[in-house]
Amino acid sequence: MPLFRCLNTLGCPEFSLEETCALAARHGLGGVELRALGGTVELAGYLRQQFGSPEGLAEKLRADAERAGAGDGVGVVAFNTSMKLVGGSADDREQLVDIVPWADALGVGWLRVFDGGKTADAAELAQAVETIRWWREERAARGWQVNLMIETHDSLCTAAAIGRLLAVVPEAAILWDAHHTWKKGGEDPLVTWRAIRASVVHVHVKDSVSVPSARHPFTYVLPGAGEFPMAPLRAELRAAGFAGPVSLEWERLWHPYLPSLDAALTAATERGWW
Repeated sequence: MPLFRCLNTLGCPEFSLEETCALAARHGLGGVELRALGGTVELAGYLRQQFGSPEGLAEKLRADAERAGAGDGVGVVAFNTSMKLVGGSADDREQLVDIVPWADALGVGWLRVFDGGKTADAAELAQAVETIRWWREERAARGWQVNLMIETHDSLCTAAAIGRLLAVVPEAAILWDAHHTWKKGGEDPLVTWRAIRASVVHVHVKDSVSVPSARHPFTYVLPGAGEFPMAPLRAELRAAGFAGPVSLEWERLWHPYLPSLDAALTAATERGWW
């Protein structure tokens, strides 16, 4: 079974939504996850400026899909927010709420939030549970359809840490940053995957070499040119019949030294990386 491949707009933050979807279509991808558009990560404000209302955006995408023809459209699979379950502020919550009408208008299933914290200990997990409780109460009261997926980014860098969260929130949906748990957590991605796969709804992938860069003790490289064990992970995801998005998170917004997202997608295809 082929993977459902998509891209993250961290790799083309200056693009419009139309340009982003066109790039995904050129590379045969089925979806895009939105983190930045038009040079900003403040997506609700940008979309309001460009499309006026959530309904206006939905109508524009419907018209584009009709012109593209059945089966040729590129969908929005997630909105990626800055909200943290541990350490999130009132402003973060307001920004999360602001993006909900846009997600619901498009029928998008997920809003990405970060885990936050450092240790996933009892105190941090209590904060995470409180944030999730707040979200659930708001979602039920307002009739929202979109839900949260939690990225393994800060404290959830190993299967054990993720397991501690799932022990207190068993139904939590996980966005697994496979590179992050491999590089920061020091785990074989297959070990992590087998421990958490029942909760994973979305996967981030990228590649790197063990050479320090400006921000990390490693350097991101074009897919297939690095050390990340993508081939066995790809085989495992396919064997499991994983149907969620597998997204190239090409972090060019944070790491300007990277080549273009177009070059990264071309390399990934030519090398059979994913």
